[in-house]
Amino acid sequence: MPSVSLTVNGTSHTVEVEGRTLLVELLREKLRLTGTHVGCDTSQCGACVVHVNGESVKSCTILAVQADGGSVTTIEGLAGPDGALHPMQEAFREYHALQCGFCTPGMVMSAIDLVKKHPDGMSEHEIREGLEGNLCRCTGYHNIVRAIAAAQEVMHGRAAALAPAEA
Repeated sequence: MPSVSLTVNGTSHTVEVEGRTLLVELLREKLRLTGTHVGCDTSQCGACVVHVNGESVKSCTILAVQADGGSVTTIEGLAGPDGALHPMQEAFREYHALQCGFCTPGMVMSAIDLVKKHPDGMSEHEIREGLEGNLCRCTGYHNIVRAIAAAQEVMHGRAAALAPAEA
């Protein structure tokens, strides 16, 4: 079996996998990082989004061997060493941008990458377009969009902290 060496959430791992093993399977089954969800098995829902070498990727669409030598960040790797939440995680909590939570890890990971790619900020319409590869069956997206809009201000240094969510 091939061996895959990669850094996940700052920790180096070398894992033997079958050549057909998907990255999401390596993360969930071999490394027990179960925050990355499998929602559809067809790469349409976005619940499995992680960052590979700094870019958001649906981890059900790439083989583990394709990530060999790379760096992967999962939802578990976002919080600081002191446990402080990433601004996007904090915004999702503050703005009640989740219900059942199944899509949340992939939504947060996609949102972080989306914000990084738009340093001048995004309108509500642009945020909604940027999330089109992530499905949420519970929230209606309104609070998700509000959370991303608030987090982008903190992530780009235009705000020191999140503005409190209004009802």
